[in-house]
Amino acid sequence: MTKFYETVLTVLKQDNRFFTEEGVLLRNAVYEAAMQMDTNLIHLLLTNDITKEHFFKEVDGITVFDKVGFGWVVNNREFLPDSYTRFKNKIGLVNNNGDIISSTGNVELIFPYKDCVLEGGQTFEEQKRTEIFYNETLAPDEIDRLLYPKVLSNVKYYGEIHSDNLVVKGNNLLALSSILKKYEGMIKCICIDPPYNTENSGFGYNDSFNHSTWLTFMKTRLELSKRLLSTNGTIFIFCDDREQAYLRVLMDGIWGRECYIQTVVWKNCDNSNNDAKQFSQDHNYILVYSKNEKWESFKLDRTEEQASHYKNPDNDPRGPWFDGNPVNSPNPRENLMYDISSPNGNIIKPPANGWRWSKDELARRMETGEIRFNSTETGIIRRTYLNEQKGLPPSSLWNIETDFIWDDIDDTGHTRQAKYEQKKLFPEERTSDLFKTPKPEKVIKKIFDISTEEGDMILDFFGGSGTSAAVAHKMKRKYILFEQMDYIHTFIIPRLESVIKGEMGGISKEVNWQGGGSFVYCELAKANQNFVDEIQTATTVDAIKDIYNRIIETGFISSKVNPKDIDDNADDFYSLSIDDQKRFLMELLDKNLLYVNYCDIDDEEYGISAEDKAFTRSFYGEV
Repeated sequence: MTKFYETVLTVLKQDNRFFTEEGVLLRNAVYEAAMQMDTNLIHLLLTNDITKEHFFKEVDGITVFDKVGFGWVVNNREFLPDSYTRFKNKIGLVNNNGDIISSTGNVELIFPYKDCVLEGGQTFEEQKRTEIFYNETLAPDEIDRLLYPKVLSNVKYYGEIHSDNLVVKGNNLLALSSILKKYEGMIKCICIDPPYNTENSGFGYNDSFNHSTWLTFMKTRLELSKRLLSTNGTIFIFCDDREQAYLRVLMDGIWGRECYIQTVVWKNCDNSNNDAKQFSQDHNYILVYSKNEKWESFKLDRTEEQASHYKNPDNDPRGPWFDGNPVNSPNPRENLMYDISSPNGNIIKPPANGWRWSKDELARRMETGEIRFNSTETGIIRRTYLNEQKGLPPSSLWNIETDFIWDDIDDTGHTRQAKYEQKKLFPEERTSDLFKTPKPEKVIKKIFDISTEEGDMILDFFGGSGTSAAVAHKMKRKYILFEQMDYIHTFIIPRLESVIKGEMGGISKEVNWQGGGSFVYCELAKANQNFVDEIQTATTVDAIKDIYNRIIETGFISSKVNPKDIDDNADDFYSLSIDDQKRFLMELLDKNLLYVNYCDIDDEEYGISAEDKAFTRSFYGEV
């Protein structure tokens, strides 16, 4: 049997798509190729007598590929192509059926692979290395425990002590579940810019996910966020072309197709990419959904350009006017088909669908001067006055000017402007350390203008550089923001401190921002997450040994692991590479205990301070 598996490996090695540069088999890549009936894979299997005999059948003279049988072999526990997998199998990281947990897909759509921790520590120059997911797929019966509200720690107040604005450091999935009790049904607008599923990830946050994992990663977070939204609330999701169509289908399933509002096309680049090989990708998408399928946006004021065609050449006392709005009915109406006689005796026939009004209504409008004959009395025209016009509904196309005068560009800005705003906020930072694709304050302002009013609550659970919180603060909206990366301290907190002090970048002049306000910062209290942080930075075997011993002492390990089995196989463990040792320690941890559950707040082992206990209890309304 061993020879058979070695033969399969030998065949697969002829296709470099199925192995890493280090020679490790990419099982998922092989499995997906088989399910998609990849022609190159099938050709390779046919050229070897052994694999041809095992995976193909002759049916009426036609050779048929048994992709199910091949998939079973690829995922079988005996098919162990590397030392790490062989070691892990000895330790017992298997499900109740005896299958290796990481090779089963039966829970992928129930819970995301990336529930808390992705290595995500690469610099921009290291994008092409093999990404390591420090996580295990969780079983469904553990989800309730994982999503239990967490203890909040390290509380700090900025500005006035009492504030409804909240900034939380920690995994956004757990943070979302933690605020449900207090904020369910209270959020007016959710505005998120999640990590895109691209090969060229931006600064800090790793946004290189494979397709199915990215959708699963988004699914649970979107389900929780829907519960937080008010009955007339909306969600705006930035995305690119790679996942836009799939994300819309995912949202249709979660929110319902009837709650889809619009896909906004936002031109986020002020000039095309001359180096593009096919098309210059100059836009992003913003998906808009609401809990209320009959949701209506707030109207927008006309810009000077939009109002410029209203003139007053005849000094009409009612002010600037415009002749050009339709006088015909939008739909055929028999009762609107009548002739009009002009003062000079001309008979004016109705348009194809009839006039827009009945005879009596038309006569009334002509008396007020709104409707009048043209200069030749061969037709009628409609005069519309600027001071009688209401605001405009937002367009689905958000464009920009390209005159490079950033104070005068259209009302949504672009990425280069956002980088300029960022550089002004952090002039000492190297350009390479700034966010690569930040959002300008103007595009976020437009979202809040059409979906919220002063005092409404905003939620952003992919905090990034803190743009949504900064804009909400200046527009006098309340806000909640989550971010798990350490740049919450180097970007978000300093940025909001500058806003409180009255910084004049972004939309500040437009909204007459004078400074003031406050926010509260806190963190999800760490348990096993402390070990995660240590594992990610460990570089020596001695450090790994020390971390392992302390993990075992806590007893907060996966129920699938028997510590004695590890001790019995210690030599095999220490013969693994440092990366594989770190991977195993991550899988050893109980993922349900990355952060401290609220029900364990008084457990002395976690050492929660009296101040953090008081804040947490107050937050959850227990005092």
